[in-house]
Amino acid sequence: MITEINEQEYESLDPAAPKLIEFYSKTCGPCKMLSFVLKDISKQNPDFPIYIIDFDENRALKEQLGVKGFPTMLFFKDGKEVSRLEGLKQKPVIIKAIEALA
Repeated sequence: MITEINEQEYESLDPAAPKLIEFYSKTCGPCKMLSFVLKDISKQNPDFPIYIIDFDENRALKEQLGVKGFPTMLFFKDGKEVSRLEGLKQKPVIIKAIEALA
């Protein structure tokens, strides 16, 4: 399931639950290409939460999490960031990072 959230909604997420959070920009070509990959991953893993956050509209959260560019994918487990992928990545790389959260 892919859900777009903002800073306030991020704060209300269950910190213990594994999740992928992607920072994107509406004007970013690689971000648009990555959205198709994430949709495909979401279809295969409908119970795994994927959250997307607009880089430009959530600057304080971007800085809080140390995100410098887009697209950036953060993988969380037990309230901690366990890995990070920056730039456009292939589906197998993303799936491997998700599987590492199990």
